[in-house]
Amino acid sequence: MLLDSGSSLSLAFALRIGVAALALLTARRTLVCRLVAFIGSAAASLVTATTAAAMLQSGVSRHGELLLHRASQFSITYSIDGLSAWFLIVLSTLAIPIAIFSIGYFGHGHFDRRSGFVGAIFNVLIGAVELVFVAGDAMTFLFAWELMTLTAAVLVATQHEEQESRRAAYLYLVMSHVGTGCLIAGFLVLASAAGSLSFPALLAGNLAPGVERDAVFLLFFVGFGIKAGIIPLHVWLPEAHPAAPTSISALMSGVLLKAGIYGITRVCAFGLGVPRLSWGVIVLFVGGLSAVLGVLYALMQHDLKRLLAYHSVENIGIILLGLGAGMIALAYGRSELAWIGVAASLYHVLNHAVFKGLLFLGAGDVVMATGTRQIEQFGGLLRRMPWTGLFFLVGAMAISGLPPLNGFASEWLTFQAFLFGFRGSAEPVVHLLFSIGGALLALTTALAAACFVKAFGITFLALPRSDAAAGAHEAPRVMLIPQAMLATLCLLLGLFPGVVLRVLDRVLTSLPGVQQPAAVAWDGLGMASGGGVFDRIVPFVFAIALACGVAVLGALAARGGLARRVPTWGCGGELSARTEYTATAFSKPVMMIFRAVYRPTRQVESLAEVSPYFPQKVHYHAEIEPTFERYVYGPLLRAVLRGAKSLKVVQAGSLHAYLAYVIALVVWLMLLVWWRS
Repeated sequence: MLLDSGSSLSLAFALRIGVAALALLTARRTLVCRLVAFIGSAAASLVTATTAAAMLQSGVSRHGELLLHRASQFSITYSIDGLSAWFLIVLSTLAIPIAIFSIGYFGHGHFDRRSGFVGAIFNVLIGAVELVFVAGDAMTFLFAWELMTLTAAVLVATQHEEQESRRAAYLYLVMSHVGTGCLIAGFLVLASAAGSLSFPALLAGNLAPGVERDAVFLLFFVGFGIKAGIIPLHVWLPEAHPAAPTSISALMSGVLLKAGIYGITRVCAFGLGVPRLSWGVIVLFVGGLSAVLGVLYALMQHDLKRLLAYHSVENIGIILLGLGAGMIALAYGRSELAWIGVAASLYHVLNHAVFKGLLFLGAGDVVMATGTRQIEQFGGLLRRMPWTGLFFLVGAMAISGLPPLNGFASEWLTFQAFLFGFRGSAEPVVHLLFSIGGALLALTTALAAACFVKAFGITFLALPRSDAAAGAHEAPRVMLIPQAMLATLCLLLGLFPGVVLRVLDRVLTSLPGVQQPAAVAWDGLGMASGGGVFDRIVPFVFAIALACGVAVLGALAARGGLARRVPTWGCGGELSARTEYTATAFSKPVMMIFRAVYRPTRQVESLAEVSPYFPQKVHYHAEIEPTFERYVYGPLLRAVLRGAKSLKVVQAGSLHAYLAYVIALVVWLMLLVWWRS
């Protein structure tokens, strides 16, 4: 690089500030505004990615100051090590395609007149996330964290005329600030022990003794877990992602959730000393719960963006399964197993960003073409939107963990962490936890495949179920090119896992207590865990075999000897959209199997004029119980409101009473200082 890390980061941030200002100045010329805002954002992300790649190549961490106010001695510091660089690469990998997609997307309908505002806030949001990943002290981190939260909430409320958007933004703000409060409390405890706010001092490990250390872990895990969307702290996520514009939904799912994962990895796993066994068990349990419940709730959704939002919860759970396995290994001193678990977790961080970004962008095409998010109103879109359908299919296969795409590679490595740990440990607790973790991951993968059979089949196949679907047309090229980029990445990251693992090895060398397994071996085409005879896999070979099979089938079909075309048999009746399989019907068997989880209610109403045996219409409505909202957040909200109401007594409206409060506080602080001295 021609510039050092500090200069490159300063250039990227300066570029974002300048681009945001230009976007506001050119707001009246909407096309020019979008080109300036989003091409400038892509250029800044490219600078950031280059900086991160240079750091990983050199293997030397960089530290410094981005801004220093000499009078107050306030400074914004940065620190780029392997972990920071990896998350910067994940951010840039998704931010660049989303920026290109947004040029076309925000020119559609009512978004067009808000191009200047959205373009400026978009750049501030990306810059805030970058600063979160490179922050060198607690003050810089919390400043960037809060800026990220506020700008994301503003973008969620882009369509603020709609009550759904306002409610989603408000819920996101409330939950995020609860998390920020936990983070502030955790940093204050560490700062009181370290005497400094810099991360090298705060995260040196073992600053807090005994129970206090466990309390600090819980504070950080809850604070970062809210941002990551783990269950049961996820309630904001399925509201905010559907309400936000599609490109913002893709960014929130692919990157903003990973800010929570970054914090859990940086602080909870490697910043508080060697993790306790109980910490790894908590992370593994929450990961398994989030993965299974996330995909189960996704199966019941018929809003396409809400379905994808719940799959974000599922994939955050998969990431935590790998990280939990790594933390348990660290607690037992198994550094090689920790390498596999943490590598699987970080690999899935990248893979989820790529395929979930692809799926959200495809969903944006569909919503823009049809004007609705309801899957039951789609159908037959593959003929009308063939490129969107193809890219969505690639994303659906990747998120389902099918080879040779990228979702398979990281999930296979997570399975290997459980199998390798189970085989190589004599601890009964590890045997139990790792076998349960592997079973939950297998169940999650199978249910995810079923869910995307529904999502793709009901949306793109069969006949249109509405006039909007029948009149849909393909998205413009500027919105298809980013999807092609992400679809290509899904394939490349799955075909060449060895290349990714080489990069990850440079990331993991910067983390304490993690060591590359001695028996592990990989090249650019394959990967191995080193745990046994059947521990090696080469997805490229599978891809070649699959391509040959498809070629043979294509040749046979072209000659006409494979099958003959006949009309679909409809039992003597005429086939129409009313005779198609619906999303509700597809999901019903799963709902009945897991009815103890869903606690479903349904209403069936038959409308008949002559006889109830010959109804003219049948209305069927089924819904699942909002368990966490009803039994956790509902009572909690009522308790908070009661407490707030009881505190109204201190607001007497009397100046004398308020002065008495101040005097009492000053006296109490003086006594506290005297007692501690």
